Amino acid sequence: MKIYTKTGDSGDTGLFDGTRVSKADPRVWAYGDVDELNAVLGLARASGVGDELSAVLAQIQCDLFALGAQLADPRDRIADRVSKAAITDADVSRLEALIDRFEAQVPPLRQFILPGGGTSAAALHFARAVCRRAERRIVGLDVGAASAPPLPGELVRYVNRLSDLLFVLARVASHRSGAAEQEWSSKGDTATH
Repeated sequence: MKIYTKTGDSGDTGLFDGTRVSKADPRVWAYGDVDELNAVLGLARASGVGDELSAVLAQIQCDLFALGAQLADPRDRIADRVSKAAITDADVSRLEALIDRFEAQVPPLRQFILPGGGTSAAALHFARAVCRRAERRIVGLDVGAASAPPLPGELVRYVNRLSDLLFVLARVASHRSGAAEQEWSSKGDTATH
């Protein structure tokens, strides 16, 4: 199979159900942002987050393929005979358990911190920001979308928890590397801890 199909040369693309839409369609933006998030998580894994965090991020990358599939197909099934992977409430609960587990490993926050704290932490902060953008795009799909079925609520809950988890994992990566976190100050001076 060739990597290029030429079917998108006119600026449109196919959803999983066969519908052709503009590459500027809000649904395409949403699953494109999820794809970008997946790539940034790959960058974070390659930056040396360690085996434990890498395994957590690999599972999230798999989840994001399922989430992207749900966004790329406005129907419940790709075809009558094929069920697709889906994000469920159990996936949201798994993220919550990870947040609780990893948050216990870092000092409590006293105020906002600047993104950074070493290469791995910075990559995870970047992933968190991309995750928040993806969340905004996904929420935007449900606003006034009369033609497509409503999105499952667990998709929004998943990306909302995921951004929280990525923030906590960035702090863990910073803490484990021994890099200091810089606290934000409205005057521009920063304190480290």
